[in-house]
Amino acid sequence: MLINVAESQVKLPHLVRDSMILQRDAEVKIWGWASPKEKIKIKFQNKEYKTSANTQGNWMVMLAPMKAGGPYNMKISGKNAIELKNILIGDVWFCSGQSNMVHQLNIHDVRYEQEIAKANFPEIRQFWVPTITNLEAPQDDFPTGFWQSAIGEDVRPFSAVAYFFAKKIYEKYHIPIGIINASVGGTPIEAWTSEDGLKSFSAIQKTIEKNKDTAYINGLNRRSLTLGRNTAPKMNDKGLTESPKWFETNYNPQSEGWHNINIPGYWEDQGIKDLNGVVWYRKEVKIPPTMAGKNARVFLGRIVDADVLYINGKQVGQTTYMYPQRRYNIASDILKSGKNIFVVKVTNNGGKGGFVPDKPYYLFAENDTVDLKGTWQYKVGEVFVPRTGGFRGGGISAQNQPAALFNAMVAPATNYTIKGFVWYQGESNAGKAEEYAKLQPAQIMDWRNQWQLGELPFLFVQLPGFMDYNYLPSESSWAQLRESQMKSLSVNNTAMAVAIDLGEWNDIHPDNKKDVGERLALAAKKLAYGENIVYSGPIFESATVQGNQITISFRQTGGVLVTQDGKEPSEFAIAGADKKFVWANAKISGDKIIVQSEEVENPRYVRYAWADNPVNPNLYNKEGLPASPFRTDQ
Repeated sequence: MLINVAESQVKLPHLVRDSMILQRDAEVKIWGWASPKEKIKIKFQNKEYKTSANTQGNWMVMLAPMKAGGPYNMKISGKNAIELKNILIGDVWFCSGQSNMVHQLNIHDVRYEQEIAKANFPEIRQFWVPTITNLEAPQDDFPTGFWQSAIGEDVRPFSAVAYFFAKKIYEKYHIPIGIINASVGGTPIEAWTSEDGLKSFSAIQKTIEKNKDTAYINGLNRRSLTLGRNTAPKMNDKGLTESPKWFETNYNPQSEGWHNINIPGYWEDQGIKDLNGVVWYRKEVKIPPTMAGKNARVFLGRIVDADVLYINGKQVGQTTYMYPQRRYNIASDILKSGKNIFVVKVTNNGGKGGFVPDKPYYLFAENDTVDLKGTWQYKVGEVFVPRTGGFRGGGISAQNQPAALFNAMVAPATNYTIKGFVWYQGESNAGKAEEYAKLQPAQIMDWRNQWQLGELPFLFVQLPGFMDYNYLPSESSWAQLRESQMKSLSVNNTAMAVAIDLGEWNDIHPDNKKDVGERLALAAKKLAYGENIVYSGPIFESATVQGNQITISFRQTGGVLVTQDGKEPSEFAIAGADKKFVWANAKISGDKIIVQSEEVENPRYVRYAWADNPVNPNLYNKEGLPASPFRTDQ
């Protein structure tokens, strides 16, 4: 931070402010900026600390280790005076990753309605780091931010995973828990790692150097924008260009070419072949008198990609991309007794378009519910013609560039003393598992080096099941990524929360965030708090071939392996030297699994739950924690 000598006064980073939680039982850094050589004094917990700013105006003091407690006030003075209030001493965790760490309780407020309503934890606090990037160098502060307590409606912006992690730890130890949440959806691990941490990756280093050239980046994005404007197709959605428009109440759909279609479902599965474009859906919905004139909510599951909802000619909701749950509030003046016209404009840019199956589709107000599934009518408003030649992009997304998120969202926190790290990421690196197996250990080591607090506990989530079920043994990029994540357990003082059983086939953002957070908390109890517990599901250790059988040994079994459903273990596949896998018969023998198949006389390899989304990964330990997927044929 540059200091203007004429106007300078003591300034603090955004992390150091009212309501912060400081790390207990460790030396704590308090830092900031002032005039060069300005004398700084800090008074805290009946102790006084003194220092002076250096010639660049930077200063720092180390507070002596403190026991958990509070609230306390802190006075910092130089040419000016600052008083910070409501400070707690406890444990601070740096939580990061992509969208499944981002996802706030507010997004999952149906499943966790009671959790939100009952939240009253003034000693659990979150500092939410704003999304920001920097391609050039590490920054020394965030542009904004504040500490917020988990009380009532204020808990809604909390990361759901981080909240349940913190809550579980708080309920066990009753000490303040701070969460610094720095996470951005759709981002790769290399964006979260520093330039120094990526020094052994030569291709990535070249990208970092190239990205530091602002003229190059600006020119690239400018050229991309110009090409995009010149080659983008003109919008010609008949639903909006015709008069009356298709959502307006005076529009008459009779004899206008509307066809029947079912919701939920993709239109490519219902007679519309390979269409990217705009499809309008329409239905007359009968509303009972008891719902008329009331505030209501409508759940439209998930829609691929974007949608606009109109009811009785008025727009009541809009979402611009595929991932969020569609949950729209309806004002009291919208619904009327009897026939109501629901119209949904759906825009799809690639792949299957429409309404994702196995999601909630209904309207409700107080005690009344109206089902919206079933037969609707549709009409195509616009067909996107595939582009040939011309524009192929060329610009960059800064948040996906190596070190860009580290520089802006991690580096400013590295002076802040913490207890450990919680990491939930990997989806954006699926397809590059071999590289990820090197990138994640590099990131772990990098963050520990950046904080300079020793081998801090590093807890991470293995990717859950996602995408279509496959009932035959198959290859899987998501399984390979999970394998790479598991390899990071070779780094000292790390733990992995297995989440293979917590996914949803049709949602990359599964609704169950509580079990993820609590499994991470279980790992923290072992690594960070020294509890003598089984903190993980079974992890593959070795496989021994004996005749036509393979015996598999695990660690973290808790002494006994079990199946969740009480049946024989499933999702085991076996192969000989040809690596042609078939389903195996598997049985539990104490803390081992024995697999075989009549189709494979001389087995050599075995796999478990090796799929994007295994159908029934039912192997657990007696503590109720699932086994990690694995393979032996690397």
